[in-house]
Amino acid sequence: MPNRREFMAAASLAALAATADRLVAADSRSSHWPPFRKTLAIDGEGGLTLFMVEDGDPLVAADLKAASASGLSGVLLTVAPSGQFWMNDDAFERCKAFIGKCKAKIAAHPETLLLIGTAGDLETALHSHRFGVILRFQGAEPLGEDSDRITMFRSLGVRVIQLTHNRRNLVGDGCMEPGNAGLSNYGHEVVARLNAEKIVVDLAHGSQRTIAEGILASKAPVLISHTGARALSDLPRNTGDAELRAMAERGGVAGVIFWPYLRTDTQPMAIDVIRHIEHMIDVCGEDHVGIGTDSQVAAVERTAEFEKDNREWIKGSKEDGIFDKSRPDDLYTFIPDLNMANRFEVLAAMLSARKHSDARIAKILGGNFARVFTEVWG
Repeated sequence: MPNRREFMAAASLAALAATADRLVAADSRSSHWPPFRKTLAIDGEGGLTLFMVEDGDPLVAADLKAASASGLSGVLLTVAPSGQFWMNDDAFERCKAFIGKCKAKIAAHPETLLLIGTAGDLETALHSHRFGVILRFQGAEPLGEDSDRITMFRSLGVRVIQLTHNRRNLVGDGCMEPGNAGLSNYGHEVVARLNAEKIVVDLAHGSQRTIAEGILASKAPVLISHTGARALSDLPRNTGDAELRAMAERGGVAGVIFWPYLRTDTQPMAIDVIRHIEHMIDVCGEDHVGIGTDSQVAAVERTAEFEKDNREWIKGSKEDGIFDKSRPDDLYTFIPDLNMANRFEVLAAMLSARKHSDARIAKILGGNFARVFTEVWG
């Protein structure tokens, strides 16, 4: 049975295929930020539906158009496990198989896609106008009880490993665990091995203690790749100011998410993304803030069928505790007024209109993430 993320991705595929040309074309009429095409833009968590379908599916061509229109030079693509895999052999094998599938899809479209393995690859993606794909885990479950697997996964192309998803695993507690137990002894071992293997430690989805202890345990800068400011929206998925400051003091970067965690009441909009960006700048400085949308790159076509499926998904998510039961059913896991493939450029234009400098905007769009990758990967 697919998890809720897979359910929503599948529900939107038909609408995407039917309207992809119009959605991409609409991007050219959106706000323009002149330096964008010469700027490294990196999404701290995103995706392409083409990795979920077979070759020859019309969705592949549609998604490739969206990837090109996005102007992104890098996106952290989750290959496992998003809270769905445990530590059994089947999950381990499925993880390796999906990594192979993703790499094959990237290799099949070299004119549009590029597998990112080094910091230099990001520059190559920028200058060749290709969409760079950075393989990552959302949860350390594929490691099982064997931190030696980290070496193997690096050889397969994984460059970022998030320690936990929402729930508890062998490494530590996720943000939805009431115990807030932090890192385990094994978690400290995993962080040390990630440092040694030059894989970036990501603390998104961690409990408050897991984030705080992960920052201290890592000898290299960490990411909190997709989160919000807890001071503005007091929710478990967001990060407190103390943790943001500690992360910044050690050179890390936090990416602002596009999910409903940016508010505790109604649907967040672009102004809420900006509020969280500006708060994080105030707390930890412009060198430590990025964007991690946690959204598909292509725009969502809000058909009647999509709206029905989305409300069903939101209701289920409220039952699961992902969102509070008091929240409305018409929430979206994207920002409605940034619902276009080139949303990074549109957001950049909004930040520019608020008198943020071009240099600061470039850091937020991807320069800060690129700095961490350069430092950790070497």
